[in-house]
Amino acid sequence: RRLWGWPLRSPRHLVVALIGLVVVAIAIGVIAARTHGTPRPGVGGAAALGTSVSTTINIATATAGFTTSAAPLTRLSGPPATPSSVAPNPAAIDVIRTWGKAWVNHPVGMTTAQWLAQLAPYTTPEFLPVMNSVDVTNISATQVTGAPQVTKSFPDSVEALLPTNGGQLDITAINTPTGWLVSAYTKAS
Repeated sequence: RRLWGWPLRSPRHLVVALIGLVVVAIAIGVIAARTHGTPRPGVGGAAALGTSVSTTINIATATAGFTTSAAPLTRLSGPPATPSSVAPNPAAIDVIRTWGKAWVNHPVGMTTAQWLAQLAPYTTPEFLPVMNSVDVTNISATQVTGAPQVTKSFPDSVEALLPTNGGQLDITAINTPTGWLVSAYTKAS
């Protein structure tokens, strides 16, 4: 009890015990490396950990049919290509318009759950929980006053400004496996 309780008697004892433990661990590592020899350059993890050479040969044999490139497969050789602009997809514009009409439709007494239910068919499942934080009573817009004006258009996303009687909405629609859906919106300034 005196031996294992000694480090707990004071902070100084604890620090001395931890330093001693680190020194012992390093010494064991150095002695083990000298006893078992140092790993050969070019031999990977399994051989360096002391497993048999036949395991390394089996791994090399198993991967013999695969080609490798000079650069690791997880790294980009250059900056990613910027998507090129395309003509806006009519289905995306229609979803933005329809979503905007549902967004401004919030008569007095409508609950947030009812409001979200009418937005759900046009909203991504990931964005719908974010929309749950919107207080419907704080939305001043009651009608869409014009057509969506596309500001950015790519093959799989379209961003447009939608005018309402409470200001413009900046709405982003993305192409999903189930069709075009709204994935974000902000009030434009």
